[in-house]
Amino acid sequence: MKVRYLAAMIVALSVSATAFAVDKPETLFKEGNCNNCHAIDHKTVGPSLVEVADKYRGDKEAQEKLEKKVRAGGSGSWGVMPMPGTRQSISDESVKVLVTWILEQKAKPKDEPKAAETKTDKKTDQKAK
Repeated sequence: MKVRYLAAMIVALSVSATAFAVDKPETLFKEGNCNNCHAIDHKTVGPSLVEVADKYRGDKEAQEKLEKKVRAGGSGSWGVMPMPGTRQSISDESVKVLVTWILEQKAKPKDEPKAAETKTDKKTDQKAK
């Protein structure tokens, strides 16, 4: 019985931090240095993740295309600035999780006018009558 617990502890301790990061695509985005050129909702050096998701929305081959692009890098899709590939230390599974997350990005709805901005001045309304 103690051997099982010891074996379970060894396995648990040997799991890399990258395996835990697979559950958190935002972490992969930062650890992979993607945030150096991309932002979620606005253009920087490269397109925003929302722009990428919008471009490939409805494309059944988008997942596979982007996994290859993220892994190997490339240029020409968004201009002349080349995108470097990911480091080999980032697993294919992590790239898959990251691309899935990118393709799920959507523009946030614009804020509705605040209640104070939509209220009318009672004095102005009475004068108008």
